[in-house]
Amino acid sequence: MRVEAKKFAKDWIEAWNSHDLEKILSHYSDDFEITTPMIKLTLGLDTGTLRGKENIRQYWAQALKKIPDLYFELIEVTESIDSIALYYKSVMGKMSIEVMFFNHEGKVNRVIAHYN
Repeated sequence: MRVEAKKFAKDWIEAWNSHDLEKILSHYSDDFEITTPMIKLTLGLDTGTLRGKENIRQYWAQALKKIPDLYFELIEVTESIDSIALYYKSVMGKMSIEVMFFNHEGKVNRVIAHYN
C-alpha cells in the first residue's frame, strides 16, 4: 500500500501537536517497533528500542505528561520504498529525523529516530 508522504507527515505532526495519544497511535501497527535515543535516555534501555503498541503507549503517555508544551514543526518529508523520513523541529531545541517503515496496510511498523 502506497502512503501519500506529505499528507501522512501533516497528519502525523498534527496528531502529536494535539497531544491526543489515540490519534498519535492510529498511525502505527499493533506490533510496531521504535528505536530512539530518547528511550535510552528516559528509560535507561541500552538498545533504545521498544516493541508493541501497548508498551510504546505507556512510554508516550509518560512523555506527554513530562512535556506538556510538546510541539513539533515539520521541516521536510522525503520518501523511498515503503518508507518516509520526516525532518522536524522536536523537543528541547533538538532537530529530528524519523525514518518510518510501513506495512501493507499503510501503518507504521518500524521507526528509527535520530536527533542532534
